[in-house]
Amino acid sequence: MIRLAVSIQGVVQGVGFRPFVHGAATKRGLCGWVQNGTEGVRIEVQGDAEAVRGFVQALRDEAPPAARIEHLVTAELPPRPEVGFAIVTSQNGAAARPTLPPDLSTCGDCIAEVESPGERRHRYPFTNCTQCGPRYTLIERLPYDRPNTSMVRFALCPMCRREYENPTDRRFHAQPIACPACGPSLRLLSPDGAALASGDEALGLGVAALHEGRVLALKGLGGFQLLVDATSAKAVARLRERKRREEKPFAVMFLSVADVRDICIVGAEEEALLLSAAAPIVLVRRCAGSAVAENVAPKNPLLGAMLPYTPLHRLLLAQANRPLVCTSGNLSEEPMCTEEDEALVRLRDIADLLLVHDRPIVRPVDDSVARVGLRGPQVLRRARGYAPLPYPFLVGPSVLALGGQLKSTVTLVKDGHAVVSQHLGDLFSPEGVMLLERTVKDLLTFFDAKPEVVACDLHPEYASTRLAERLASEWRVPLERVQHHHAHVAACVAEHRLQGPVLGLVWDGSGLGTDGTLWGGEALVVDGAVFERAAHLRPFSLPGGERAIREPRRAALGLVFEAFGASAAKMLAAMFTDADLSVLQGMLERGLQSPRTTSMGRLFDGVAALAGVRQRAGFEGQAAMELEFAADGVDDRTAYPLPLRDGSPALADWEPLLRAVLFDVERGLGPAAISARFHNALAELAEATALRAGIPRVVLSGGCFQNLRLAHAIHHRLVARGFEVYLPELFPPNDGGLSLGQAYVAAMRRKEGRCASVSPVK
Repeated sequence: MIRLAVSIQGVVQGVGFRPFVHGAATKRGLCGWVQNGTEGVRIEVQGDAEAVRGFVQALRDEAPPAARIEHLVTAELPPRPEVGFAIVTSQNGAAARPTLPPDLSTCGDCIAEVESPGERRHRYPFTNCTQCGPRYTLIERLPYDRPNTSMVRFALCPMCRREYENPTDRRFHAQPIACPACGPSLRLLSPDGAALASGDEALGLGVAALHEGRVLALKGLGGFQLLVDATSAKAVARLRERKRREEKPFAVMFLSVADVRDICIVGAEEEALLLSAAAPIVLVRRCAGSAVAENVAPKNPLLGAMLPYTPLHRLLLAQANRPLVCTSGNLSEEPMCTEEDEALVRLRDIADLLLVHDRPIVRPVDDSVARVGLRGPQVLRRARGYAPLPYPFLVGPSVLALGGQLKSTVTLVKDGHAVVSQHLGDLFSPEGVMLLERTVKDLLTFFDAKPEVVACDLHPEYASTRLAERLASEWRVPLERVQHHHAHVAACVAEHRLQGPVLGLVWDGSGLGTDGTLWGGEALVVDGAVFERAAHLRPFSLPGGERAIREPRRAALGLVFEAFGASAAKMLAAMFTDADLSVLQGMLERGLQSPRTTSMGRLFDGVAALAGVRQRAGFEGQAAMELEFAADGVDDRTAYPLPLRDGSPALADWEPLLRAVLFDVERGLGPAAISARFHNALAELAEATALRAGIPRVVLSGGCFQNLRLAHAIHHRLVARGFEVYLPELFPPNDGGLSLGQAYVAAMRRKEGRCASVSPVK
């Protein structure tokens, strides 16, 4: 007989781990106990030596699907008299390790229970068990026990108590356990807050409103969502007008994978993503003649499809008997609402009815977005189902990184792990900035963390930078400013744990460079804490600065003016009124409000405008997306000339490409061929840049690499040339990954004894 102490760290709370341990021990006739602690799970187990060894192996091989064991340490103890195996009271004390579980979609057993008339949880919207349900959205502190969650207000009824305490029940120690007798309940509210119905009647009236083409605000798992009938163009148009979201695609929720297949092309990997415990929005290709209204995703061959990930969503979809638009409960560029009082104010002019429940949401968590990329699943927006799963990181100081201005996230590094927050959105509204501050406070409080370094972007006007400056000053710790594109590369380096120098092709909209201009078409040689600019696009001016993001024609004017001077006005007269053209050309001539940029994203916009794809955009990146889609099915292998001129750094001269595009437009070549030739030119440029740099490992990052045609073409060329090519997969290639990259650079600077290599540009 032997007795072992087992210490386990990783994602082992909130995933049914203690009940699993209990079952594995009792199955083998072992005695002892298991206990949650702030640092993980502790076990003492005693019995026959072979059985104990089998138990330890089972911990490694048979843990619940959502668990992730990172460290398992055993130590032999002297045996002592003991009978049975117990789950003992959780231990408090030490600072919490970064092991928060994400929210998990409803498991098959719970779905079956909700759909079975004989079950006591039949049609109960808040059914869950140890394998599924809310986690991050309801936990307030570790250890993960019911008193430390927002479920503390719901006292267990006798039947739920028996399930909770029964080691053979799948709800054994399921902290969010609930039933109609003791758990959360539904109410239907009018926009002025009046209660209209409750329970199943509330759900039925909500569905009836959807059938009538009305907008329903739903209090979901991580915040409010806005729902309309996805088959009704009129209902979708009403939502767009009220939400002030002119053309940006909406996600659509379907009841089953079969329903998604009726509308879209779904491969095996897309199906696996849809059915995974993370249950993200998955980008899939629409079929012709789809029943989903065209204005759900205008001029877009892709659709963001998702399946119901809570019983409440499933009940709504089943009763509605049609796909539903399911989008964040907010106005554009604001964070989503989480509680009724807030929703009644902020959604008053959007929603016709509000379907709410009384389970408090501890923190807002939006839906994740993913797709099948070049090498499997790729996360484009990391939130529900993924955040805040910790990721192994450099061992070193505790770092807090504040990210950028768009697609904001926060990263906390502690105990050799990086915790990247859920997607927070953009920081242009006061509500967005408040959410950023709340998220920082939440992470620091939850993990009792005291950052030794704060990291931020180089741009002094970002709200995240201003917060970083204030916090570093208050805490009297170093502030590390990290150049935007350096952070993009570093995030991918951290994810793939790369060593030594890499060539980073970082193509995006823009980020402040060390020279005070707006970079965005960069080739950087990155080696941990330092980088060197190896090549970039030839600079050009953007008349009106940020207004060019919504007016691709301005990028076109900046490019043509750079190449042809004053004759640009005549060449692009059809795109502008005479008055506008006069003002914009005057700005360019005098260099007023016309920042210099090397942005690849704006080059995409300019070509899109010249090709007749789009001159005004409803959202950032729309013109570039539509230029990508214009080339669907086109096998034109011609490439526009885009030479890489000698220099240090080398210069990618877009002028020959511009002239070729203008020539093709003049002779009537369509957008499809122009787009294909443009993408081919960029692939050739990437190949030439990599060959000149001569570094074996190449990282592709930045928002432009959300373009699958571009990523595939470059990846194919570079791999054929013998390069190792890496793209972000677990973390977004867009600005949602910036905070991770900033944290990595800051940690490497501390490790290498370097101070910040750049200063803010005033």
